[in-house]
Formats: sequence, C-alpha cells, structure tokens
Amino acid sequence: MDHIKFASEQLRALIMDALGKLIAEGSAPAEPLPTFAIEIPADKSHGDFAANIAMVSARTFKMPPRKIAELISSKLDLSGSIFDKCEIAGPGFMNFFLGRKWFADAVANVLDEGENYGRTDFGQGKRVLVEFVSANPTGPMHIGNARGGAIGDCLASVLDWAGYKAEREFYVNDAGNQIEKFGKSLSLRYMQLCSEKGQQMIYDHRNSTEELAAAIFAESGEGQTFEMPEDVYLGADIIEHAANYYHDHIFELQDVSEEERRKALVDYALPLNIAGLERDLKKYRIVYDNWFRESTVHEKNETKLIVDKLLEAGKAYEQDGAVWFKAVDYGLDKDFVLRRSNGLYTYIVPDIAYHYDKLVTRNFDKAINVLGADHHGYVPRLKAALSALGVDADKLDVILMQMVRLVRNGETVKLSKRSGKAITLVTLLEEIPIDAARFYFNLREANSQFEFDLDLAVEQSSKNPVFYVQYAHARICSLLTNLAAEGKAVPDTADFTLLSDPHETELIRHLASFPHEIEQAAKNYDPSIMTRYAVELATLFHRFYDSCSVKNAETPELLAARGLLCTAVRQVLRNVLDMLKIQHPDKMGENENQTEKNVKYQQNKDKNS
Repeated sequence: MDHIKFASEQLRALIMDALGKLIAEGSAPAEPLPTFAIEIPADKSHGDFAANIAMVSARTFKMPPRKIAELISSKLDLSGSIFDKCEIAGPGFMNFFLGRKWFADAVANVLDEGENYGRTDFGQGKRVLVEFVSANPTGPMHIGNARGGAIGDCLASVLDWAGYKAEREFYVNDAGNQIEKFGKSLSLRYMQLCSEKGQQMIYDHRNSTEELAAAIFAESGEGQTFEMPEDVYLGADIIEHAANYYHDHIFELQDVSEEERRKALVDYALPLNIAGLERDLKKYRIVYDNWFRESTVHEKNETKLIVDKLLEAGKAYEQDGAVWFKAVDYGLDKDFVLRRSNGLYTYIVPDIAYHYDKLVTRNFDKAINVLGADHHGYVPRLKAALSALGVDADKLDVILMQMVRLVRNGETVKLSKRSGKAITLVTLLEEIPIDAARFYFNLREANSQFEFDLDLAVEQSSKNPVFYVQYAHARICSLLTNLAAEGKAVPDTADFTLLSDPHETELIRHLASFPHEIEQAAKNYDPSIMTRYAVELATLFHRFYDSCSVKNAETPELLAARGLLCTAVRQVLRNVLDMLKIQHPDKMGENENQTEKNVKYQQNKDKNS
C-alpha cells in the first residue's frame, strides 16, 4: 500500500466534498474548478500535506483566496478520515495534519508486507527492454561502461519494483567497421611478433604475456620499431590476444592472405572478449536476459529489408548510386545515407533494424537505451527512421549519460602511457568494493557530470554514503540482538500510536514515502532517487536513534513500538539495497565502536556547519 498516495487521494476527496457542499448552498459558483495541487511541504511545521485550491480558485470564486480557504475549511468533515486538522496560513494556503492512526498504519504496513514493501502496480505489467553497456567487444569495458552498467541494471530493478516486466539486454556489435578495425589491429600485432625483433621480445618476456604486451606497446610510438597507423586499436589487450594466438599456433598465419589472417584472429579473439564482458559484468552483479548480436541482423538480411521498406514507402530515395533517408521530412537538418554507392550500409541501418526488432518483432511496450552523451545526434536519426517505418518513436526512450572523472588524492586518474591501460571496470573493482561502485554511480542523475572519488569510496566513515547506509542497517541489527540478549526482545506487535516524537514521525513519514519514491524513479528513469532515499533514511534513523532511546524507553510498550519501528527501518533499508544489488551486512567489521565514532563525528560536523 502507498500511504502517501492514499492520503493524497483522501484529501482531494475531502476537499471536493466540501466544495460540493458550498456549491449546493450557493456559497460557491457552480462552475468548473481549476486544477489544484496537493503537495508535501518541505517544512513539516506547515503540515503533512498542503493544497493550493484556494489560491487557484480566486478568479472562479471572485473572492480573496483566504476567504475561499475559510469557506472550504468550514465545510470540511475530517471525522473518520486520517487527518486531524486543517490550518489556513498566509493569504490562503491550506495545511493539513495527519492523525496518529496514519503513522501507526504506515509502520504496520511495512512490517506486514516485509520484503515486498514498496512494490506497486504503477507499470501495469508493461514489457520494457532496458539496453545498457553494449560495450564494443573489441576491448575491455571502460569507466563509462561501469557507470552505464550500474545505472541500467538498477533502473531495470526499479522498473520491476514499480510493476513493469523489465528485461535487460546487451547489444553485441560483432559486425561492421569496428570488427574490421579489430581484425586489422590483431593482424598487425601478430605480424610484428613474427618479425625478428618480435621474436627477440617474445624470448625476453617468455614468462609473461602482460609484460610482453607492455614492452611492445612501449616500442609502438611514431618512428619506433612497431609503428602503428592511426586507424587501429592501440590497447595492450590487442597485443596480448595476438601473443596468445602466436603461442598456440606459432607462424601458422604468417604466409596466408591478409583476409584469412584477420578472420582467424577475430574468430579467436572476439569470443574471448565477449565471454570476458559477460564474466566481468557478472562480477559487477549484472546478469542479462539476452545478448543480442548485431551479426544476426546481417545474417537475416534485415538491413536490406529495412532499406527496401523505406524505399517502398517513399521515405528514402536513390541518388548517385547511394540510398538516402528523407530525414528533413522528420524535422532533421539534412538527409542522411543508408546505403553507400559501394553497396555497404552505414552504421545506423543495423541499429534501425535492431530497434525495429525490439518494438515490432518482439513487441516490447517500451525500449530504453542507456547511452553515452556523444550519441545526442544519433538519437533523432534513429527515431526519425522508426517513425518512417510506422513505429511509434515515443516507445523508444534514451538516457544520455555523462562521462565520469576518476579522482585519487584530489587529482584526476589518467591513462597509463606505459601499458596502454586505462582504469577499466575490472581494475576499478580491484580497487573499490562492488557495493561502493554500484551505489556511487547511482548517486547522481545520468545526465549530470560525475566525479568519482576513489579514496572516499573505500573510506569507512559517514562521509562515504554507501558505508553510512550499510552502517544504519548494521546498527539496527546490533540493537535488536542486544535487546534480545538482555531479555528485552521486541514482540511481534505494538501500539504504534505511541510514536509521537518528531524524530519518530519524520522517520515514519519517510518510510511511508518509499513506494512513491520508487514510482518517481521509474517515471523519471532515475535510480539515483533510490540512493538519495536510502541516505536520507539512514540519516533520519541515526537522528531518531540518538534522540529516542529504545533500550531505555519510558515504558515496555514504548520500547516495543520503537523496537518494531527499528525493524521496519531495517526492512526498508534491505529492500532498497536489494533493489540496487548492494549488500546489507549485519556487522560493519570488528572495530564497530570506532565506526560509530566516525559516524557521530561526521553528524556533529554536519550539524555545526
């Protein structure tokens, strides 16, 4: 149950009932009422809910807003409702205060629904396909893929909790120009290894392929022994693939045609890369429902079918031997090429076919792509082509994600020129906990610039948000365990109307907002709403814990109510962390006393600032 939505809907009904009475007695005009908003005030001294009905009705009523508010208030019947009172403030703001029963029911609801608390039917079972990462399989995943993976995976979880049937998909670009470039790169490195200098370096570094790759990379600059052209991949991983193939097959490919050599090397290295992507993503707690290969689009000749459809519909035309899409007809600045005069398709055609497959062949209600910000010009083209094919382009939503700046010791982490290796997903997870990575990459909206502080991600203090949230969970576990050990075990039921302290009600209000926050995260495609929710929940719990003693509560009844409130908080922390695939430990290590000091130190610092 969504207690926030329930309260909002009941309040709207109470206001409409009061207006109906005013119209019936002639105190208000029988005219259509303007749309009014019901909101939760930022300052809770102004009530739990506020309505602007009086402010927006001044023109209709032809009287001052405060007078309207007074009339509505005179007809409000709050008996039997969850609201205790209504107050009028300023020129006509109407503020409403919830009764104790609402807060009591909210806590009971969390405990009743347990691990399912927060799930809603907002999505109505609609099928949604979330495509994310889809990293080029010609190399390892970079730090941008690490952010995209966390955002996409957590978004799929949010959608699932919000009542959608969400599936995860990785689009494998195993065809096209990047594979040609991959083959050329592998071939050049293999032939370098077959050279006299390469043979000497193989012998010198015979015990370590990684050291061999680093040595060859160091000799690969302009004018050096292993000079490389600009249109190839220069990463050390390419050298390692070539070296590993050489170790298994020696000179087998030295005298074959370039085409045959490239094919053999790609057939060897590409499956290893794809398997590596899947393995590394599983380590990152990401498991896809489907790995869709671009090559299947070409094998089924779907690129030709798409272009033929556009030509037949008059949405494309031939000029100078090439086929052009009439992009101008769809609001774009200029038309673009679908098939070149040499018969080759441009990169966007298989992507059009792939998205046609998503939305038509597989009939998903919505396709969501998480892409880098450099795709901003690509999206309008894709949507225009889908519209020309008769597909509702609004069924495709694209999240454009800004890149990440890694920081260590206050300085940006840069590419290693010695080894050709940047910070990748794998090397990142060797440095910081998976929990920290998944949480940190969801701290900000996808379209925001993001600075990832590697030092803070491993710091065990409340300055580290994921640690702060996990510590709140561990603190509750410790509290409940200690109570039981002292013979004060928390019962299964309690009188939650006893929870009237402001720290208690604020905490309960936040618990009650969890389903609503999930819906907002799903509606806005923004899983960062969930991390912010978790941090705020931890903050409110720590404040409650420090202000309202559980162990030394004035009465056994109050101890029971506060103990079960802690249990409810623990449950919601577990639910949100499970949603994000982040662990919720019962203990934060052996030195828990020092941990608590760190948390309290930061709380005091924040309070004083």
